[in-house]
Amino acid sequence: MKTLNLAQLLLLSFSVMGAALLSAAEPYPLDYFAVRSAVSNVEVSPNGKHVAMLSNPSKDGDPYIEVYKTDSLSAKPFRLNADPMEITSFYWATDDVIVFRARQQVRDKIDGFNQGVYEFVLASVDIKKKKIKKYEQAGASISNILPAKKNKVIYSFVPGNFKSSKLSSAFRPRAYYELNLKTGAKRLLFRGKVSMGQVETNGEGKPWLARGFDIQTGTLSWYARVNGEGEWEEFYSQHEDSFEEFSVTGYDTEKPNIYFVVANNGKDKAGLWEYDVKAKKFGELIYARKDVDIVGTLSHSNYWTDPDKQVAVSYTTDRTHREFFDGQEAAVYQQLQGIVPNAYYLRVNSRSRDGNTLTVYNQGPRDPGSYYLLHKGNFNKIGSTYPLLKPEGLADVKYIKYKARDGRTIPAYITVPNGKPPFPAVVMPHGGPFVAEGIRYDEWAQMLANNGYLVLQPQYRGSRGHGMEHYLSAFNTEAGGQGGYKMQDDKDDGMMYLVEQGLADKDRLAFYGWSYGGYAALIAAARTPNIYQCSIAGAAVTDNQYQVNHYRARIRGAGKLEQLRMWDDSISPIEEVEKVNIPLLVIHGSVDQRVPPAHARKYMDEVKKHGKKVSYVELDGADHFSNTLFYNHQKELYESIIGFLKNECGPGGL
Repeated sequence: MKTLNLAQLLLLSFSVMGAALLSAAEPYPLDYFAVRSAVSNVEVSPNGKHVAMLSNPSKDGDPYIEVYKTDSLSAKPFRLNADPMEITSFYWATDDVIVFRARQQVRDKIDGFNQGVYEFVLASVDIKKKKIKKYEQAGASISNILPAKKNKVIYSFVPGNFKSSKLSSAFRPRAYYELNLKTGAKRLLFRGKVSMGQVETNGEGKPWLARGFDIQTGTLSWYARVNGEGEWEEFYSQHEDSFEEFSVTGYDTEKPNIYFVVANNGKDKAGLWEYDVKAKKFGELIYARKDVDIVGTLSHSNYWTDPDKQVAVSYTTDRTHREFFDGQEAAVYQQLQGIVPNAYYLRVNSRSRDGNTLTVYNQGPRDPGSYYLLHKGNFNKIGSTYPLLKPEGLADVKYIKYKARDGRTIPAYITVPNGKPPFPAVVMPHGGPFVAEGIRYDEWAQMLANNGYLVLQPQYRGSRGHGMEHYLSAFNTEAGGQGGYKMQDDKDDGMMYLVEQGLADKDRLAFYGWSYGGYAALIAAARTPNIYQCSIAGAAVTDNQYQVNHYRARIRGAGKLEQLRMWDDSISPIEEVEKVNIPLLVIHGSVDQRVPPAHARKYMDEVKKHGKKVSYVELDGADHFSNTLFYNHQKELYESIIGFLKNECGPGGL
């Protein structure tokens, strides 16, 4: 029997969808991808009488909170914006009060590394009285809505004396206050300290978990108060040099001394374990896999009645999967899977106290994001994040594995355009680099696929989520950091695998990345022999030492080994400018706080010295992160990318 290759299998699978998806339709205008989300953060009130959402009335984005009656969605809504501030998120705190967070640009330039141009404030609005209260503490965020306490929430912030601390942000202690939403009065609950600064509270507002750090011994410690009562007791400690995962995701509400932890516990892949905080030892291994780490647990869909109940364990391979240990919750999700169009990643993101009204969110390759409302037996779509993007114009995502040249197995996602292979192809590695990536809907990949490009997103060595050894192999080796070496081979080998499979055209290959991905794009432009026709580097680390020196003095333990071995030992792009041998486009935000714009400017100075032809685009007012890229930034970014690929990428373009 003849064996079909990957390209033939993909083509066969597409054929059953109908000829419409295979037709060579015109790509969407880039504006469709550049606009900010039309609808987000859709949540039902605790009594089920109202549903609220963040709505963007324009392509530029000036979000409003809109509140509708669930019995009369066509009626005129209550509407609120925070001009000149921008609302970024909200929560229902009571039947009538919404707490929201807003940001405002307060400076034109970054105020140092990781010190951006925005400041955040906390406020609330009573939808009956139509009154707004602003809470003065800058940088505060909600820690607990307190479903068991009417008109009360817990908020927290990092006190001023720790904001400029040399401690990593993960260890900076927070101060916790209970806030009365009616009167505005606040009450200090506890002020964290370095030795015990990160505190979790349960649905009743009782502290049940704390995390601290001993600076002298370099020990991370976890503390418990079972049922939020009694004295704090240390139940687990780990030296800061350890790379093993240990994170608490919740506790067993029927046996509150049993905490749920995601941990390696001596194994390569992190699993979900029981941990007895009284006996101070691991218990049963609840769930683990041989291929990937466990992501965490899923909370009960009804926060108001079961705020502390965990109902499933999650992991990511081709998509995010859940293994339920609550039958009723499993049934809810199974039913939703059958009625939501293009169901992929589903989440019940809010539910009324009586359980009868709920909102559902779905996202996937052919659904950028949709919200649904179930109320009085009727299931209706509330809105789409990007309503101009229809399923038939988007592309499917496939999960593959291939072998790198040294034999390592590399998992990857490919976004496959509608049409017939071989396609022009773009490798787009994630940033980080030490993060986990699971593809649901990826705007950049879909934008490229909509314009005819096959997109490869490899989970190269160093990527999290695929076990300890895969992560450590990027830097904890005799050869040190593998940036520009084997980490780079992983990307190239994935592209050549797609060529061998008949999916990608070997004469039409390109590289695009952001942050670490931008760093890898600069490395790609200077490799010999070169398999690419061009490369695009966004928000790229161009000078390893310049980047790591921003935080060299404040990192410790495993993080220090990871960062210093990675960046000290790896190839630095600014030292490779003379070797650039393909067309290169450099893109950077003018107020990038994570990779300061000096990176791009220094690199372009070297380009001029060596007489290389490199294009440069600076996005005015853009920071490093996607939520700071507004319509004008996105439009300029996408036009630059597509224009470069079509007009500057090798003979005739891609």
